[in-house]
Amino acid sequence: MNLMLAMLNGWEILLILAAILILFGAKKLPELARGLGQGIREFKKSTREVQEELESAIDLDAPPPPPAPKKLPSETLARTSEPAAHSAPESKA
Repeated sequence: MNLMLAMLNGWEILLILAAILILFGAKKLPELARGLGQGIREFKKSTREVQEELESAIDLDAPPPPPAPKKLPSETLARTSEPAAHSAPESKA
């Protein structure tokens, strides 16, 4: 498509613009251009949002967070039994 546009010279572009002016009229051209601009803006906004969603969903740079350390049942049992064993003084009777 760019090759076709590159092959157009000034007269051909002027002829195309004149045909558009005749078909739509001078009053409709600003409305058409405004609508075209808004459509392009919405399209770019939508593609940007989709790209941001994909990048956030597939974050290849950040590794997954490490799992939280788990306490073993034997560690919690040993911690609760140690203070009780040392808290009572021994008596010699």
